[in-house]
Amino acid sequence: MEITASAVKELRERSGAGMMECKKALVQNNGDLEASIDWLRTQGLAKADKKSSRVTAEGRIAYAGNATTAVMVELNCETDFVAKDENFVLFTDQVAKAALEAKTADIDAIKALMIDAETVEIRRQALVSKIGENIQIRRAVIVEGQTIGTYLHGTRIGVVVNLNGGDAEFARGIAMHVAAMTPSYLSMDQVPAEAYEREKQIAIDQAKDSGKPAEIIEKMVVGKIRKTLGDQTLLGQVYSGPTGDGNATVDALVKQAKASVVNFVRFAVGEGIEKKQEDFAAEVMAQVQASKKD
Repeated sequence: MEITASAVKELRERSGAGMMECKKALVQNNGDLEASIDWLRTQGLAKADKKSSRVTAEGRIAYAGNATTAVMVELNCETDFVAKDENFVLFTDQVAKAALEAKTADIDAIKALMIDAETVEIRRQALVSKIGENIQIRRAVIVEGQTIGTYLHGTRIGVVVNLNGGDAEFARGIAMHVAAMTPSYLSMDQVPAEAYEREKQIAIDQAKDSGKPAEIIEKMVVGKIRKTLGDQTLLGQVYSGPTGDGNATVDALVKQAKASVVNFVRFAVGEGIEKKQEDFAAEVMAQVQASKKD
């Protein structure tokens, strides 16, 4: 039977396999899409290791925790389609729960943990074979404290906030703020010296042509640094959580709640990973040219 380009494209999108592999699968299974997916998964058992070099910039953030402990993990895959696959979703949740039970954020230790009589790593490899994409456990964090607040924005941004004092609802509000405003530091005290000096030099360059006296320029520079870097700190930002009025800073509200922020962690799926830009039409032409040479 004739295998259409649209059928190949749909199978490729659903399975993550290469174009020629998808066409072969459809030929082998008389164009049956579901049977072709199963065939690819079966063939993939011998190809899981070959997928390990593929870029994984999509994925999902998963969380597991209780009132005083939180574990957050990022698992990556190659496509947004697979990030929504029920098998991938289940695996990420299982990894987070296993890490919480073991109270570990070490990736090698997590890979050795057991899920239903199998190690996490064995299960990961089986999932690579079943789905047809490279899947990696990229990072994990464990946070323990008096008051833990968590927030997941969809499945692509996750935040854990650790407070002394306050309550879970207030901590969650701070976590929502962190998800939205992306602070780089907790407070001015945590700004690295090199970042401070860089902002100082920029402020000096901006003020030196003002014609103002040196002592005024110095005050301008200090004010500029405080404003710029303050906006990059959690405590210095204007609170944008669910109960904010658009005026009070996070620091002011934390003090009002008789609490303090110990630390926070924010994960965003794929941040820092260079994504590969794929051109399906170009890939088709490349495969056609390659077949002419054979």
